Amino acid sequence: MAIKHFMTPDLQHVQSLVIATARTELLPRLAHVSRQTKADGSFVTEADLAMQERLTARLQAQWPHIRLLGEEMSAAEQTRLLADRQPLWCLDPLDGTSNFAAGIPYFAVSLALIQQGQVVLGVVYDPLRDECFAASDDTPATLNGDPLQRACADLALPQSTAVVDFKRLPTSLAARLASAPPYASQRSFGAVALDWCWLAAGRGHLYLHGKQNLWDYAAGHFIFQHTGGHAATLTGEPVFTPALQARTAVAAVNSELFTAWHAWLQTTLTDT
Repeated sequence: MAIKHFMTPDLQHVQSLVIATARTELLPRLAHVSRQTKADGSFVTEADLAMQERLTARLQAQWPHIRLLGEEMSAAEQTRLLADRQPLWCLDPLDGTSNFAAGIPYFAVSLALIQQGQVVLGVVYDPLRDECFAASDDTPATLNGDPLQRACADLALPQSTAVVDFKRLPTSLAARLASAPPYASQRSFGAVALDWCWLAAGRGHLYLHGKQNLWDYAAGHFIFQHTGGHAATLTGEPVFTPALQARTAVAAVNSELFTAWHAWLQTTLTDT
């Protein structure tokens, strides 16, 4: 039992660390954002860096045997950590940095634990709404400690609401969705980890994203799966893989919607 506790951190303890650190490092910086532009054109803020530094230190103090892969690391260091195949935290210290920098209230901290090539624990915390989504191999998905009951929408595809990131989709597919969507309406919020968790909570029925990084989706996708949601890549592969290559994501809150949604996308991609 002692060995298991040493190797598998307590989920409530991890949540407490994430929540406390986000309240300290993110919320005070929201009113005065200091940002820079990275080589890929995306933003990084002082809050991203401070959150990663502080949470890394706190996790290492509690579980020194577990290394951490953070978004704000070099690709070479990230690759080396994944190649080690040892237990590994995967952290996005501020998912939705563009929202944060623009004062848009939709961002979160995302933390997953990867062991033997699989996610075994996930925490996504939205500090503005004080909503902490979490799950582990040994526990069901929760929202602020209460079981997360996904609303199994009894809707056909034409009546559903989709969360779609148009920016990263093939141009032909984005154009078809804009002109003749198969669903009732769509939204684009700008924080992958929260997107997965909102779907897990029934806040939307369908999902489509063309390019998610490991730290973006690892925790949120894991929590979504724990509510019985269905997901795959556009080519039908599992969404999660312990690698740096960006992944597409197609999801729906139940199997019937997923089958219809994925089939529509495949037919559309073939036709275009």
